[in-house]
Amino acid sequence: MKAIRRFTVRPVLPEPLRPLSDLARNLRWSWHAGTRDLFRSVDPERWAAAGDPVRLLGSVAAERLTELADDRDFLDRLDTAAADLDAYMTGDRWYQEQTDRLPAAVAYFSPEFGITAALPQYSGGLGILAGDHLKAASDLGVPLIGVGLLYRHGYFRQSLSRDGWQQEHYPVLDPNELPLDQLEEPDGTPAQVTLALPGDRSLRARIWLAQVGRIPLLLLDSDVEENGLGERGVTDRLYGGGSEHRLLQEMLLGIGGVRAVRTYCALTGHAAPEVFHTNEGHAGFLGLERIAELRADGLDFDAALEAVRAGTVFTTHTPVPAGIDRFDRELVARHFGPHAELPHIEVDRVLKLGTESYPGGEPGLFNMAVMGLRLAQRANGVSLLHGNVSREMFAGLWPGFDPEEVPITSVTNGVHAPTWVAPEVFRLGARQIGAQRTEEALSVGDSDRWDSVADIADRDIWELRRSLRELLVLEVRERLRASWRQRGAGTAELGWIDGVLDPDVLTIGFARRVPSYKRLTLMLRDRDRLTDLLLHPERPVQIVVAGKAHPADDGGKRLIQELVRFADDPRVRHRIVFLPDYGMAMAQKLYPGCDIWLNNPLRPLEACGTSGMKAALNGCLNLSVLDGWWDEWFQPDFGWAIPTADGAGTDPDRRDAIEAAALYDLLEQRITPCFYGRGQGGLPDRWIEMVRRTLSLLGPKVLAGRMVREYVERLYVPAAHAHRAMDADAARALAKWKARVRAAWHGVAVDHVETSVTAATAELGSTLALRVRVGLGGLKPEDVEVQAVSGRVDGEDRITGATSVPLKPVGAPDAEGRWVYEGPLALDRTGPFGYTVRILPSHRLLASGAELGLVAVPSEDVVEAAGLLMR
Repeated sequence: MKAIRRFTVRPVLPEPLRPLSDLARNLRWSWHAGTRDLFRSVDPERWAAAGDPVRLLGSVAAERLTELADDRDFLDRLDTAAADLDAYMTGDRWYQEQTDRLPAAVAYFSPEFGITAALPQYSGGLGILAGDHLKAASDLGVPLIGVGLLYRHGYFRQSLSRDGWQQEHYPVLDPNELPLDQLEEPDGTPAQVTLALPGDRSLRARIWLAQVGRIPLLLLDSDVEENGLGERGVTDRLYGGGSEHRLLQEMLLGIGGVRAVRTYCALTGHAAPEVFHTNEGHAGFLGLERIAELRADGLDFDAALEAVRAGTVFTTHTPVPAGIDRFDRELVARHFGPHAELPHIEVDRVLKLGTESYPGGEPGLFNMAVMGLRLAQRANGVSLLHGNVSREMFAGLWPGFDPEEVPITSVTNGVHAPTWVAPEVFRLGARQIGAQRTEEALSVGDSDRWDSVADIADRDIWELRRSLRELLVLEVRERLRASWRQRGAGTAELGWIDGVLDPDVLTIGFARRVPSYKRLTLMLRDRDRLTDLLLHPERPVQIVVAGKAHPADDGGKRLIQELVRFADDPRVRHRIVFLPDYGMAMAQKLYPGCDIWLNNPLRPLEACGTSGMKAALNGCLNLSVLDGWWDEWFQPDFGWAIPTADGAGTDPDRRDAIEAAALYDLLEQRITPCFYGRGQGGLPDRWIEMVRRTLSLLGPKVLAGRMVREYVERLYVPAAHAHRAMDADAARALAKWKARVRAAWHGVAVDHVETSVTAATAELGSTLALRVRVGLGGLKPEDVEVQAVSGRVDGEDRITGATSVPLKPVGAPDAEGRWVYEGPLALDRTGPFGYTVRILPSHRLLASGAELGLVAVPSEDVVEAAGLLMR
């Protein structure tokens, strides 16, 4: 029989065990080994099945709880864990030790958060990155408030049909059974936010709170009785539904998220955020809500826009325009304005923020990333290479500027080591430098602590690697057996699984989402050659593969099926496996157990690719295309780079063939001989040294602690200072100044350039005297900066590696209103050298000279008369 109503019955803990509830409801347990060990000791079997303290405590028999309440040893351990959590939550950490005027709080918005498998609100790298950002911020003491949505079905669960086709399942998640608490008003009623919809409808959402260490994570849930059926389903699935469904999700995340933050701060006394950080464009509407708040306080739209921009940080994660959310302008228009949301902001102003107003843009679409960039004074990509790609991709928003001057910087992603480092690796570090110093090395990180890896004995490293490989073999067999049962196999058919994988064989891991650019099946390009590698009599390899295709991506599903069918072949199925339902729980076993982490995307389409970082922290070596973070930090000392054939004249099929051949060559000629070769002591000395260098050299770099420190120092602190400087009067003044500059810019021009040297050659170290006449179109010298830009030139006379120096006005304007600027230009580089002159807007509250996208450069006539190049 089916129940007509569902309840969650919470356990009543005996008084001595009450601290267990606080420990269970703070997600720090998900990365704190001591707390997990405590819960494991409550009931090892139930813990293994639940993996979640809330579920564990809800299923433990009352007799066991009574027994534990009388167990002095357990109570002592409980007191220690509770005291440790209290010290972690209240004590000073890295952030509190800084001397700069740091933000009182930062609101961090993301459509997904991967905190723990017990809270399945993530689909892939973006969510895992967001979860690691929150956890690292907690460890560092950064006062973040996380904001997201609570999806009742989360992301889908994956299984395989008998013929290897991906199948999706959407289990319903009951928030009352998750490690969440409902935010309540003082009278005990649920706190809610409300959005206005067309047709006098409303979208209401409750606010759930997940405590991530020191960080509150607010999750909005539209499945409330006051909503209509359609509105209740807005937060049903992560990345599900059509365009309007996605638009409503993103309006709820951005607009509703700001309202949830305001409600939370009012109810708890938490400091109001000075900085708002949007992780990808999905939450971009948060800027509109903040403009509306300021409009209500008396600012006009332009002044409110400046105030909002000053304190906003935007992070882009996609390296391709197709990865950006874009909506039909009419759909967006219908949801804003007098009869819908934000009625006091003109619809045209909303639409203008998302317009693709650059060559090649589509005027009928509303671009969320474009809006995010226009609403943020500071923006970044997620690796050095991705920063370059992003500047190229969005250069149209800053016409007249070279891509390298586009105001998008980069902060390379990192991973939260306490989450991803295997307990066995942690224990080895603790033996070497102590548990406390190991925790600090993993959370804050510095090279001194990581240098101690050099003192670990070779045999200890090798035995650790083998034990991790053995644990992975057992995990794979268990998961493979469960997968085959789901595919319809009987127990009698599955005896062969006991021989799958070998703890002494070189193990390669490949696990990620399955869009086509990540090339899941590149390894299958030459199946005979791959088979020879798998079955080599002396130097075999084995491969563990996992990954999900988007439910609507049949192309990705076909790639999975192709790989599964190869892995089903009885000749090789003991050497290559595909594990369905890739998620955090599987990943935490997979990364440590692999010897090689394989990554072969189409360069430069991998924004960062943090899975290889997690593997590296466990002593796994990377074998990857030079893309994302690997392009930035690769060294032959600790991994291998797959050569790329990314020339413009290479067709995709030929490119795959060339790069697959390079992959096989590396495995055959360099990697397997290194793994199986033995030195005088019977150990693979060269391999162990590469593991050691991976840990000592890459370890401090790939940490989320390093990443969050960079965000604080390079983005949050400047944004907070800009926010404080942008009071109402300053915002009004800046908005008026920008309007005046834009209106006058058509009259700004470089009229004449002359120099003290007219010859075609000059000596290194000499100095030119530049004299420039400019028209300012009614602007004043304090409104602009006239610059000399110089550097080496290429064959088409384009300046590369440019440096700029300001020129100074001399005297008053002439009779025609023209100003003369002068200044020296040092010739500090040999070879072909060139310079030009340009005029940029200048104001103390601008973050960059490129901010307005306005620049004036010499006309062709002026260029020809100036003799700009010297060779």
